[in-house]
Amino acid sequence: MSSFHMPPEWAPHERTWMAWPSPNPTFTNDEELAEAREAWASVARAVRRFEPVTVIVAPGQSDSARALLGEDIDLVERDLDDAWMRDIGPTFVVGDGRLAAVDWTFNGWGAQDWAVWEHDAKIARHIADLAGVPVHSSALVNEGGGIHVDGEGTVLLTETVQLDPDRNPGRTKAEVEQEIHARIGTTKAIWLPRGLTGDYGVYGTRGHVDIVAAFAAPGVVLVHSQQDPAHPDHELSKQLIAQLKGETDAKGRPLEVVEVPAPTVLKDDEGWVDYSYINHYLCNDGVVLCSFDDPNDEVAAGIFRRLFPGRTVQLVDARTIFAGGGGIHCITQQQPEITPAH
Repeated sequence: MSSFHMPPEWAPHERTWMAWPSPNPTFTNDEELAEAREAWASVARAVRRFEPVTVIVAPGQSDSARALLGEDIDLVERDLDDAWMRDIGPTFVVGDGRLAAVDWTFNGWGAQDWAVWEHDAKIARHIADLAGVPVHSSALVNEGGGIHVDGEGTVLLTETVQLDPDRNPGRTKAEVEQEIHARIGTTKAIWLPRGLTGDYGVYGTRGHVDIVAAFAAPGVVLVHSQQDPAHPDHELSKQLIAQLKGETDAKGRPLEVVEVPAPTVLKDDEGWVDYSYINHYLCNDGVVLCSFDDPNDEVAAGIFRRLFPGRTVQLVDARTIFAGGGGIHCITQQQPEITPAH
């Protein structure tokens, strides 16, 4: 696999993959499921403005999905448990003009007591088959939301995810790094100590990096900045920002840290929120950005317009998605476009 690497999200995409919400423990009643489907459909339609979208739907669900998604989104029926494609789907890698799919081991975000994953553990392989690409299987328990790359050798990780004893008991940092580097072509891991407070709640992932920090370009990293001292992430944000300002990437460049202010809302009915603009999705010529009916929505949009001047920034209300345990990035997975090797 030495010739393969995971391209950065801003590289050209062939398409985006998503999964359609089905009845499962994340959506506890018909009303929640209906709201989730509306929210997922809003994201799918936003992405479709910029590139093709394929949605995996559970058997028998295609007609109801089509009614919300419209006619220009592809549907494929496969058995599903949940709908977080970033985590259950493959991580696509490229090498020598070829595409392949990394199939991480998935165990329900650390075998959480509410989670079911019999079908979701097989989704990465199904998608690889649909895309017509070979599968590179990994015994490492990992999810797509737990990694973020710059495409030039650097990967962001969090200690509470890959080193979670319910994911990878006994694995050391060095062992995790060796496997991740081997699978996605990175050479340097930057470990954050933990994720946002709200991500350790009932439906949390125990600290996925893609809600905390994300590369915007080689050497440039976006970081969640909770600026209200009343929120427990206020101190965490300061620590993470300070850490990243002292880091260098795989090429030895000091990181330029761009702070993205958190939404002003601090709590919902369940407690502290982890609302974050970091959990955005880059697609061809577009940025699909979480919105929260919040004054900072436009502040965040302005930051993304500055960083991605050639892309259209489209805001999509993500509060329903966050109530289920994630955001826009968590429900999307990019398939890179392959260009002929020179």
